[in-house]
Amino acid sequence: MSFKAKAYQALRHAITQMDIYGEASEIRLDERQLCEALGVSRTPVREAMALLEQEGFIRSMPRRGIFVVRKTKAEVIEMITVCAALEGMAARLFVERATERKMKELNATFDRFSEGELADHVLEYSDANILFHQSIIQASGCTLIGDLTDRFFIHMRAIRRVTMRRGRRAEKSIVEHREIIEALMNRDADLAERRVREHTLGLARYVEQHCDFLD
Repeated sequence: MSFKAKAYQALRHAITQMDIYGEASEIRLDERQLCEALGVSRTPVREAMALLEQEGFIRSMPRRGIFVVRKTKAEVIEMITVCAALEGMAARLFVERATERKMKELNATFDRFSEGELADHVLEYSDANILFHQSIIQASGCTLIGDLTDRFFIHMRAIRRVTMRRGRRAEKSIVEHREIIEALMNRDADLAERRVREHTLGLARYVEQHCDFLD
């Protein structure tokens, strides 16, 4: 693997793990620090960042530097709406294609969480929530849905994580997830698609009503 490819993979992974909406301040990338951290010269780092900018992960601003892209409130709502349609179709395909093993693995996703204890384990639950959605998409067997949702992953992960810490989102979420799992386990494609779509659209409605910090 080339230095450019290694730098690209490392930077992309690091960006997807960032809590980009957790604070109001922008996230600036320091080229020199990145070179030191990755143990490579500036050329592969610059080439990797150019590719990441083409893919919409970062933005270069003259005389200011390079920043991780943050979406506006309207853009986030639009993105969630698109994901709702894609995830709904993935749920339908999951019902048709998932093995019994995949069904059992998905069913066990939230076994360690109880509604009464979620407040003390919100971050762990948030990670399980993200894995849940990814698992449905992966097991759907549709590569294109996977590729399209992967483009939004950094933002969907960050938005899901920051909203999960607000109000009683986690308690509502786990109930909806168990209803989704019930439909999937019963191999009811229509119900599974509708529940997944409505679950994700619920996030869009929450962002619309409560996430003015995005503007």
